[in-house]
Amino acid sequence: MTAPIERAPLPEDPWSLPPLGDAWAAELERGLAALGVDPSPGARAALDAHSRLLVTWTAAINLTAVRDPEGVARLHLVDALTAVPLLRREAPPSPAILDLGSGGGMPGLPLAVALPAGRVALVDSIAKKVRFLDVAGRAAMAALAAAGEPALRVEAIAARAEELARQPAHRAAWDVVTARAVTTLATLVELGLPLLRSGGLLVCWKRDDGSGALSAEVEAAARIGRMVGAGPARVLTDPDAAIPGHRLVMLRKERPTADRFPRAAGERSRSPDG
Repeated sequence: MTAPIERAPLPEDPWSLPPLGDAWAAELERGLAALGVDPSPGARAALDAHSRLLVTWTAAINLTAVRDPEGVARLHLVDALTAVPLLRREAPPSPAILDLGSGGGMPGLPLAVALPAGRVALVDSIAKKVRFLDVAGRAAMAALAAAGEPALRVEAIAARAEELARQPAHRAAWDVVTARAVTTLATLVELGLPLLRSGGLLVCWKRDDGSGALSAEVEAAARIGRMVGAGPARVLTDPDAAIPGHRLVMLRKERPTADRFPRAAGERSRSPDG
């Protein structure tokens, strides 16, 4: 029998990895200027550390289809940071953020370091991704600490949203829940609203291809939104979006969520009122 091939441990120190280069830096600066966002020195170092780890780990465990540093800057970092102006207006200072289906840490980790947030939970159900999230989170915290900036508490959690919503530590405990490229808006509303405290925000990254599909998705989510305590959805258009057609969809929690939500996965395809 052939012995299994042992893979070398993946790096955990971002500063042992090669710099990402001028194209990465230029793309990030263009995006930040368009958004009117100027991260602190520590936040910039944290974005750099996260990106170095993401590029290196993706070659081994396929965290993202985007593999070049320039693409990581534009398609991941800048796209994640499009919500910074919104959350600075709508969320409390130093919000507590929970990122569903975080994968490579987008959008939760860049958003948290740039705002800055007080704490962020990066949630994924796949163990190898959670391992990366833990490493990237610790690197970001170290970068902020090295710059002498306020601490950010980062937690990587291996779980599904419906599991977290049954736990007292997470139910109605978060100021902001984010999700990017994860399932339908109706499902995100049912999963995300129970995790938010009253007045909290659900922010979802969606694509508008001009076909009317996004409007239909928003309309389809309206009924479950009312049942779980959400106000009307707002679709926010940013002419400087890093990815053409990308939109932010925001809902605010206006009322407490009934204990029966979220329903189990097999029930979510059925009418919520039975």
